[in-house]
Formats: sequence, C-alpha cells, structure tokens
Amino acid sequence: AEEGQRTTRAPFGHALARLAEERPEIVGLSADLAKYTDMHIFREAHPDRFFQSGMAEQAMLGAAAGLAEVGLLPFASTYSVFATRRAYDFLCLDIAEPGLNVNIVGALPGLTTGYGPSHQATEDLAILRGVPGLTIVDAADSVDIEQAVPALAAAPGPTYLRLLRGAVPTVLDEYDYRFELGRAATLRTGRDVLFVSTGLMTPRALTAARELEADHIDAAVLHVPTIKPLDHETILRETAEGRLVVTLENHSVIGGLAESVASCLAYAGAGTRIVPIGLPDAFLAAGALPTLHDRYGLSVAAVKDRVRAEL
Repeated sequence: AEEGQRTTRAPFGHALARLAEERPEIVGLSADLAKYTDMHIFREAHPDRFFQSGMAEQAMLGAAAGLAEVGLLPFASTYSVFATRRAYDFLCLDIAEPGLNVNIVGALPGLTTGYGPSHQATEDLAILRGVPGLTIVDAADSVDIEQAVPALAAAPGPTYLRLLRGAVPTVLDEYDYRFELGRAATLRTGRDVLFVSTGLMTPRALTAARELEADHIDAAVLHVPTIKPLDHETILRETAEGRLVVTLENHSVIGGLAESVASCLAYAGAGTRIVPIGLPDAFLAAGALPTLHDRYGLSVAAVKDRVRAEL
C-alpha cells in the first residue's frame, strides 16, 4: 500500500470464510504458510475444514485434487513460487488434466517481496498460461479479491489467483467497478494514452493517470483482472482508438500481460504498437520494495517518466 492509502485487512481470508458459511463443501489447505497467505482467517473460522500439509506443496496439490474428486471444493494456498516452480507437475496432471475445481492461491506474486529470486514469482504467469483450462486472475486490490473468491469457486475447472495479502489497498470501490471473471473493465477514459494494467499495477496506473493531468496528458485505464481467458473483445476495441498503448504488470515482460495483449492484437491483424512496463527478463535483487520498484520501473514516478518519454 502507498502511504495514506485505504486498506482492508486479509480480504482473501475473510471472503473465503464468509463463502464457506454458505457452501459447506469448501475446504482450505496450506503448505505451512496459513498466516502468510491469510488462510489463517479461514482456519480459525472453520478448523474442521482446514488441512495443513506442512512444507510439501506437491503433496498439498495432490491432496487438493483428491478432495475435489470426492466433491469438495478446495482452496490451496502457498507462495506463488512454490505453487508454480515446485509443484507444477501436480498442478498440471493431478488438477488441470482432469479439469478439477481446485483453486490455487499464490501469495507474493511478482515483486511483492524483497527476499530475492527464491521468493519473487516474476514468471508465474508465463509458467501457467500454457496450462489447458486453467483460469488465471491477477487481483488489483481488496475489492477484486473479495469479489473474485466466489467467482472462482463458481467457475468450473482449476483456477490460480495471484494474491495480495495482509493490509491490502482498497481502490476500485471508487470506480463503480465489479469483478467479472474473463472481463476487462474501463476505469477511466482518456484521449492520449491507454494504460492496460493488471494486479497491483492498476492502482498505480490510476495514480499515474491523475498526476499526468498536470502535464496535460489525458490517460485512460483498462483493468484486466483475468489473464486467462483474456478479454480479447474489449482489448481490441479499446486499443483501436489511436492512443499510445502502455501495458503495466507486476511480472516479467516475458510471457505475461504484455505478450498476451500483443498476441491478441497480432492475431486480429491490428498493428498497434505496445509499450510494455513490467519486470525485466532477469533474476531480481533483494532489498526494500520501494527501492526495487523504482529500480525496475514499477513505481508511479517511473511509469510517468516512461509515458512522457514515449510521447
């Protein structure tokens, strides 16, 4: 959260605990990280429906598959790096191949920790976009998370949620926004620049757009919470208006939102140029997050500088 920004505490944990009151088939799993994925809220509310696998992410996803096979609805939480790098084969063959409704929740996506490459999931979207039938959501704030949880539970087949945890910014309630699985949302209109953003970069795109008004730059913001399936129709419509198109993502520029948007345009025969703002194709440094976000171009100041340079 930026300084002074409104926040909501543990929106995922509270949303899942509320939904479980209505749906007794919901169960929660953790790989020794309940406190750090906000799954502890669910654990305290429904202790008889919580399963602790310990530091065994592959076993956790295998167990989640088994629970789904007998009619339960699992939400399995760990850090994104462990769900994707360590347990990929179990996710792919135990869960996705049979099309089971297992919801994988990955904390610390992209550059949301300063602990270095062992914990920074800068390539999780690139890893998972190729999994057939997997729905992928990159939530922007607490509003997105709270509304995505019941939508993901209702969606058939497997899902992956990039989780923001702890004190999560609350932003989208100011924009008459409602999360719809598979749909992008125009949060702000503008004639000069179109920000196509996802995850935590959407609040930064909104801030950058407001501050760019001082330079007489009018920027629109299109929020893309669902990476897969991508909302091709809305992206093609919004990028067809001749504005500078800038994608913003908390992920490597390889294999994430920028390349998803680029392929959408290329396959449709649209010749729109895209300016990608994302993390470099590199293992990132450890350090304080504000410093790292400045260094790697994710801060609001860096976004504004890039737009001014491109214009």
